[in-house]
Amino acid sequence: MSANRPKVLLADDHVILLEAFKKLLEPICHVVGAVTDGRALVDAALKLKPDVVVADINMPQLNGLDACEHLRTRLPRTKLIFLTVNEDPETAMDAIRRGASGYLLKKSASTELFEAIQKVSMGRTYMTPFISREPVAVFVARAKSIKTEGSLTLRQREVLQLIAEGRSMKEAADVLKVTPRTIAFHKYSMMEQLGLKTTAELIRHATDLGLVTGHATSSSRLANPSACQF
Repeated sequence: MSANRPKVLLADDHVILLEAFKKLLEPICHVVGAVTDGRALVDAALKLKPDVVVADINMPQLNGLDACEHLRTRLPRTKLIFLTVNEDPETAMDAIRRGASGYLLKKSASTELFEAIQKVSMGRTYMTPFISREPVAVFVARAKSIKTEGSLTLRQREVLQLIAEGRSMKEAADVLKVTPRTIAFHKYSMMEQLGLKTTAELIRHATDLGLVTGHATSSSRLANPSACQF
C-alpha cells in the first residue's frame, strides 16, 4: 500500500452516492472500483485486493455485515469501514465483532471519513462519536465480549436475505450456486429453529435482523448493474 494513496473499493446500492464518494476520495485514495451489492463486493474485493473497503450495510443479495464476515476470513489484510445511516450502537458492535475496522455515519463530515481511512490503514479502529464517545478500545472490547449463541449461521443469513428479497428457491439457489433443495433445507431448518410457521413470519424476522429494509422487496430484483464505471 502506498503511504499516501491506499487502494479503496466502494460499495453502496445508490449509484449517485458512489459517484459522490469517488470524487470525494480521489485526492487522497486510489479508488479501484465501485459495486452496488454485497455479493459483487466480495467478488470485487477478492479480485482487486483493496487496502480499504468503504461499504454500506443495507445492500441487496448480501448485506454489508455478512459480506464483512466473508472478507475477514478470505482477505484478512483488507480493512473494512461501514458508512451507513444506521445509528444503532448494537449494529455498530455487531460490525466490529464481524471484523469491521471502522464505523461512521453518512451524516458525518467528509473529514471524518478521511480520518477513518487513515486510522484503519494504520491498523487502528475508528468509531464515530455519533455512536459512542467512550474510548475506542473500550467499545471494541465490549463488542467482542457479547455472546451470540443461538444466532443464525452465515449461510442461513444469506439464504434468509434472498428469501426476504422475494427470490424463488431456484433464484436463491442460482445466486448461492447450490441446489433448490439446499435452499429449502435451510429455509425450513430456520423456521424450526426460530419457532416460525410461515414464510411471512420468516421474512418479518429478516426485517427485524436488519437483513432487509422496508423497500427491499421483490422489486430489488430489477436489473441493476452490480459494478459501476465512472
